[in-house]
Amino acid sequence: MFLGISYNVWWYLIFGAVITGYAILDGFDLGAGALHLFLKKEESRRIALNAIGPVWDGNEVWLVIGGGALFAGFPVAYATIFSAFYLPVMIFLIGLIWRAVAIEFRSKEPSPRWRMSWDFVYTFACVIITLSLGLMLGNIVQGLPLNENSEFTGDLWYFFNPFSIMVAITTLALFMMHGAIYLAMKTENRLYTKLTVLAKNFNVFFLVAFSITTLYTLLYIPHLSNTIKSNPQYFIIPMLMFLAIANIPRQLKKGNYRSAFFSSAITIAGLLIIVAIEVFPNLVLNISNPDKSITVNSAASSPQTMKTLLLIAGIGTPLVALYTGFVFWTFKGKVKLDEMSY
Repeated sequence: MFLGISYNVWWYLIFGAVITGYAILDGFDLGAGALHLFLKKEESRRIALNAIGPVWDGNEVWLVIGGGALFAGFPVAYATIFSAFYLPVMIFLIGLIWRAVAIEFRSKEPSPRWRMSWDFVYTFACVIITLSLGLMLGNIVQGLPLNENSEFTGDLWYFFNPFSIMVAITTLALFMMHGAIYLAMKTENRLYTKLTVLAKNFNVFFLVAFSITTLYTLLYIPHLSNTIKSNPQYFIIPMLMFLAIANIPRQLKKGNYRSAFFSSAITIAGLLIIVAIEVFPNLVLNISNPDKSITVNSAASSPQTMKTLLLIAGIGTPLVALYTGFVFWTFKGKVKLDEMSY
């Protein structure tokens, strides 16, 4: 126990914080890639790539930390999730590889056909990565059919259920809006004008997708709202999230893109916090037998291991956060192309 809270719960909170950090940081990278083909001019595409160039690979570090946190702290959940989502995870990882290859290879040749080919690969990879993330998230929060050995009993087609598909589309819409806002912060002149229009359009896309998914959740996935309904003190979290969502179009209209980006980040964090509250104490809900679900207690490592992990995380995670902040501070401001640019 630490401050009256068990080590398992602390690790659950740390894991959630790391995944939230990844979603916010790599979310705008993926969103910028997903909208890349909407930018028609070569110069515009180069500027967009250089806007994320200094940070995209560093943002992926949070994903590595999240995977390590799950493996070290909740090995049972790690085994179940990665075996169940073997194919989606492989598609996700292949997408990450091709995104990196596209970013690095695009500028190696001046040929328009060469660059257009890699632009397509880049956009396709970012869309596939985002949809894979949303699909896996939707299935995790909805629950999986598991046997008595905590092994997944469904097949590949099980993942393509209506709720998970809607979560995947909403994730794509959210990241595209997030990415467009970030690029608008980093650009100027005609490209800035283009991105202001895209940001507003993707905001509408997100609002529609989010509204449909929320309505479906309330009607058909009741366990994802029970905790907040039974604990009115948690109402402040969805309230703040909805205020942040409402503030995005307001700030876009005023041209305050830093504020809009901050509100977009709060929206991502709010959604994941609500998910964390509603699924707790489960890490993987067993819809075949809820009493046999994988929880923060049944999946946790030994108390001594958890204590050691918390000590390491208490030192390492702030250092990674400081480094991330330093990188963003170093490369702040509008993007300018030079001989070292992509």
